[in-house]
Amino acid sequence: MASSYTGTFRCVILSAKQLIFEGEVNSVFISGDRGEYELLAYHYPLIGIVAGDVVLDWDKRLVVKGGVVRFFANECTIMIEEKQVASE
Repeated sequence: MASSYTGTFRCVILSAKQLIFEGEVNSVFISGDRGEYELLAYHYPLIGIVAGDVVLDWDKRLVVKGGVVRFFANECTIMIEEKQVASE
C-alpha cells in the first residue's frame, strides 16, 4: 500500500573534489553494506556504507563507486567516491 506522506528533507552529496547535489528531496535510495535502504523524511539516525548507486526521488541516479551516508536531524549527507569514466 503506497503512503500519502510527502515530507521532504535536505540532502547533500559531496565527493572529494566537489559538491554534487544539495537540495530538498522526498526520498534517497541507496545500496548499503547491509542491504538496500530508502531514506524518507525523519528517518531514524543512520550511519552506513554506500556500496552502489544513489537514486534521488526515484528519478535521478548518481553512479558511484562507494561512500558513506549519515542521516541525522532530517538531513542526509553522503560523501561518495565517483566511478571513473573511461576516456576514448
